[in-house]
Amino acid sequence: MVHSDDSILVFIPAYNCAPQIGRVIAQFNHTEVAKAMSAILCVDNRSTDATAEQASKALTTCPVEKRFLVRNTENYGLGGSHKVAIDFAKTHDYRHVIVLHGDDQGSITDILPLLHEGEHQRHDALLGARFMSGSRTPGYSLLRTLGNRAFNLLYSLGTGRRLYDLGSGLNHFRTALFEDDFHRKYPDDLTFNYALIMGLAIRKADFRFFPVEWREDDQISNVRLLRQAAKMLLLLTGQIMGGKRYLASEHRQTARASYPYEIVETWSGLSEG
Repeated sequence: MVHSDDSILVFIPAYNCAPQIGRVIAQFNHTEVAKAMSAILCVDNRSTDATAEQASKALTTCPVEKRFLVRNTENYGLGGSHKVAIDFAKTHDYRHVIVLHGDDQGSITDILPLLHEGEHQRHDALLGARFMSGSRTPGYSLLRTLGNRAFNLLYSLGTGRRLYDLGSGLNHFRTALFEDDFHRKYPDDLTFNYALIMGLAIRKADFRFFPVEWREDDQISNVRLLRQAAKMLLLLTGQIMGGKRYLASEHRQTARASYPYEIVETWSGLSEG
């Protein structure tokens, strides 16, 4: 079950998803969902549309007690936004981080049963899987489905762990998992998740997958399939050939000592909205 001292931070990475971000935050309007979460951190990665404005509007009336809207000082990429959120959780003593992408492809309710069962207390990570028994992927093309399944198999063989997804947009992590910053030099772009899953496997972290529904509606994908596939193969080949030493090396295009951000708005209780 979810205890009051669990201190769960929901991290919502957002980039140019103004039409969807309000729907994502509205998922927390349900009493059961809001009560399970301690805070929401929406990280705007320098969007060029009205993402921040729409997020602010939705967060103002959101019943989760604490809400934070921040903007990265630069566009760090999806991986960089993860590092912002992990640093935030460590600094503010949140024991758990749940990642829910801001483009409204996933549903926070898919992880609620696991929280109520206390699975977040028993595992280092709970990883949403789009391609395991019980999952649903309405709108996904056959090509993308087959491609994802093929890479899941390749990464499973390369890491020695059965992997059902290399990075859906709904995941849970214990903050203590990142205490030594093993993830710091992982790529700041979309390939961060692939490096992270390999890192978890190599470090023998205790993680389990759970099925999710992942939708393709009005979202605009930032993935360039061939380029992304090449990067994924390069990461996997490097890990197989170099092992822990390879993954611990620098994988960022820009090595940063920190990932600064600016606070756009904060809320604590609806009365302050």
